[in-house]
Amino acid sequence: MPRPRLRLARQWAEGEDAYKAELYDRAAGATVSPTPALVTAEPRVTTVWWSTLRTALACLSKVRTDRTAVRQAYLDSAMPKYLAFLGGPVPTVPRAWSTAHGDLHWANLTGPELGILDWEGWGIAPVGYDAAMLHAYSVGVPRAAERVRRELAAELDSESGRFAELAVITELLQSAERGDNVELVPALRQRAEEVWYRMIADVATDAR
Repeated sequence: MPRPRLRLARQWAEGEDAYKAELYDRAAGATVSPTPALVTAEPRVTTVWWSTLRTALACLSKVRTDRTAVRQAYLDSAMPKYLAFLGGPVPTVPRAWSTAHGDLHWANLTGPELGILDWEGWGIAPVGYDAAMLHAYSVGVPRAAERVRRELAAELDSESGRFAELAVITELLQSAERGDNVELVPALRQRAEEVWYRMIADVATDAR
């Protein structure tokens, strides 16, 4: 896994507060973007970088863990609320779960050689969650979003991937209420509609 090596971890409690500290090797290279969301340009990463990312996500998805990155209770409560503008019932239960990084955005990825940072939230999530997260943080730069869809098509262009996109968009729309990445909201809503209509089309095709 292309990540800094964990050297030391300590956990302790003081009164009602619990603490955890981790010491990692210094990360090589630089983050692909200084911010989680792309703002103006497509990232300059190579085909090898993308290939390494696909391999890393595939390996990570097979890791067994009891850690949780996304909870079913959250999906049940948040998705109908933040996707109500779609005008129809929103599915809240993914077809499958797998292990994910949980916060795969551009400020947590390094280059020119791939490195993946910030592992504190990894755990079980809907299948395709990491790919959907990276795509959601790319929608402000259409060419970059198109590249993500092309490079991670195996995860995104499926029923599980489309559900994961709606789940991630829910999270980002919720965080936008707190002032995070507000500039992405119009594109996120548009993407949710595109995914939603594709899901409806899939259901209609299956019913034939």
